[in-house]
Amino acid sequence: MMQTTTIEQDTEQDTTDLVRAAAAGVPGAWDELVRRYTPLLRSRTRGFRLQEADALDVAQATWLRLAENLHRIHTPEHLAGWLATVVSRECIRLLRHGSRTIPADEPLATAADPRPGPEDVVVDADTCAALRTALDALPARRRALVAALFLDDRRPYVEIARDLGMAVGSLGPTRARTLTELRRLLDGAGVVA
Repeated sequence: MMQTTTIEQDTEQDTTDLVRAAAAGVPGAWDELVRRYTPLLRSRTRGFRLQEADALDVAQATWLRLAENLHRIHTPEHLAGWLATVVSRECIRLLRHGSRTIPADEPLATAADPRPGPEDVVVDADTCAALRTALDALPARRRALVAALFLDDRRPYVEIARDLGMAVGSLGPTRARTLTELRRLLDGAGVVA
């Protein structure tokens, strides 16, 4: 029994000396702390079932907290408990706030550019030209109907019928025939609608 107490006291003294040496910037002291306590951090993060990248982030945050507070550790023999508490809190913080976030000032690499690409611009221009050609092929009264229904501000059918000299009841059937004719002309021009 006496032997165990002596070994524990030696380990506590060793940890105290190691923490003081790391705080003083002694070469190798920090590396020894990391070597000695990394298995503890891994064990704790495994308990939270984090993804590997998240577990590494949590461990790094824990080591950062230790580096920031190393000079404040009053009882270095309790370092293992301190690290276990900090790593657990970091795991909880990560799980509470979502695993991985991308800073808002960095553009998303996977976000699509909302502007049309050069191919889209060319296709749209060709489609508009084919539509203008098809509209020009329609009789004047039907062109006026298309303009009144689709290009002008939304007006009541009664107004459109009056302006075109048509019966209100004939606007719908005339519109249907006109759209069918436009589709036929666009198909003939090779425009896929």
